[in-house]
Amino acid sequence: MPPWSQNYDPLGNPLFSTLIASAPVIILLGSIALLKIRIHIAALIGLVAAFAIATALYRMPLDAAVAASLFGAAFGLFPIGWLLLNVIFLYQLTVKRGHFEVLRDSLAGIAPDPRIQVILIAFAFGAFLEGMSGFGAPVAITAAILIQLGFRPLHASGLALIANTAPVAFGSLGIPVITLAQVTGLDVHLLSATVGGQLTFFSFLIPFWVVAAFAGWRGMLGIWPAALAAGVSFAIPQFLVSNFVGPALVDIVSGACSIAAIILLLRFWKPKTVWRFDGDGTVREEHPHEAGSAPAHGATPRHGARKIFQAWMPWAILTAFILCWGMWKEPLQRLSPAKFKMPHLHLAVQRVPPIVPQATPEPAEFKLDIVSATGTGILLAAITAGLTMGFAPLVLLKTYGETIWRVRFSLLTIALMLALGYVTRYSGTDATIGLALAHTGQLYPFFGTMLGWLGVALTGSDTASNVLFGSLQKITAHQLGISPVLMGAANSSGGVMGKMVDAQSIVVASTATNWYGHEGDILRYVLFHSLALAALVAVLVYCQAYIAPFTHMVPQ
Repeated sequence: MPPWSQNYDPLGNPLFSTLIASAPVIILLGSIALLKIRIHIAALIGLVAAFAIATALYRMPLDAAVAASLFGAAFGLFPIGWLLLNVIFLYQLTVKRGHFEVLRDSLAGIAPDPRIQVILIAFAFGAFLEGMSGFGAPVAITAAILIQLGFRPLHASGLALIANTAPVAFGSLGIPVITLAQVTGLDVHLLSATVGGQLTFFSFLIPFWVVAAFAGWRGMLGIWPAALAAGVSFAIPQFLVSNFVGPALVDIVSGACSIAAIILLLRFWKPKTVWRFDGDGTVREEHPHEAGSAPAHGATPRHGARKIFQAWMPWAILTAFILCWGMWKEPLQRLSPAKFKMPHLHLAVQRVPPIVPQATPEPAEFKLDIVSATGTGILLAAITAGLTMGFAPLVLLKTYGETIWRVRFSLLTIALMLALGYVTRYSGTDATIGLALAHTGQLYPFFGTMLGWLGVALTGSDTASNVLFGSLQKITAHQLGISPVLMGAANSSGGVMGKMVDAQSIVVASTATNWYGHEGDILRYVLFHSLALAALVAVLVYCQAYIAPFTHMVPQ
């Protein structure tokens, strides 16, 4: 049976087709942010809308639409849900053992101000984790740590999401850029260099931005040397490694350099005004360096070296396991090469020009890489840490069951979100939206960058966005006489700013902070930052396309 060909203008009018293709996303985001419907219900409503539009208007075969829904839901549960479940399991173990107070106090001894803690944990350490794993692990882990440090759930969730932007394009050992090169046929080193050049500006900016989002302009100015040290020490290695080495080690090297720079700076410099959390999550200002100032209210308790070691040990074990899983991914994949072709969907749907150069059947293979999955490494790290903390095996098993119950709605939501995303992908509704942005003429460098943002906001993945729109970016760039390397890179660079508003990332953050049900609050908190940063990337790309000296930034 020949594959079903996608139709990107089912209503015979590009404007109306684009509006109807946008309906599921509008319904989903409106239900969450405006109507404040519980997110798993909103996801179900969005999925029903996407399914109805795909089958009734786009004429997608019913069996293929059902298969796409199941395929997306399966991917949502594994590897994304699997990773989230095991991060929360480790977090629950640390809470049960009472280590979070010691963790908070010991970190306060290194970085006593929550404004600096945001930079150190959410930005620098989060980037290091992004380089090793991706798939939501940085947001889940850093948000959980920020909660332990005394941040309110909204701030812990939102700041972890905002900070997890500039590193995303080089996450999971550079997979997004490597995949973009495979999809487009463009040189991977040229793409790596261009993405690295674009994101260098934003890697420098994000530490200032994330602190300003938390503390305001005045609060940010109080710790500007820490933000400067973090940004410079991240941006320079990011540029050098992406331009002269390749995409694989960019985040790991840059994140490690940024962590080291912050810690080194704090040995010689402290902010004049130190912010501290009260018990209810509000902040107060102290002036420890002023002559005659009173002793700090609620001074940080001192803990013995043994207690501090025990408090940090679970997270150190986690980091070591994630690093090993990232570096040994290919050998581990050979231990569990399970791959299942999705019935009624694998090669049963084909993309057609102008989305791709020629009609191409879409693969639909579910990879059950249980051994190499980052979530499995996190589970083994949690078990190892639990046994080291003195938990009996039965207690670990009981806690794991409690964790499954705690995240049950989060897992359901992620499954529904990915089902919606896969229905839009295989039906072609996402391509309809993409083509609308592609018809913007000379403004295409701006809107093409926003297309990358849209791709990540829809799919939750910079890699998936590059697969989705990479070929379209290349084709449109050739037609307009713009560098295809520039627009391919713009898809990835613009996409990273959409990571903070994609629904599954928000669910990961809300679950990690035990704030499930408040996803609308998180979305409203991060939406402006996402759009503003994406627009700034788009302006930079526009300048790189037409305005000297920015045009010289694009490798030839």
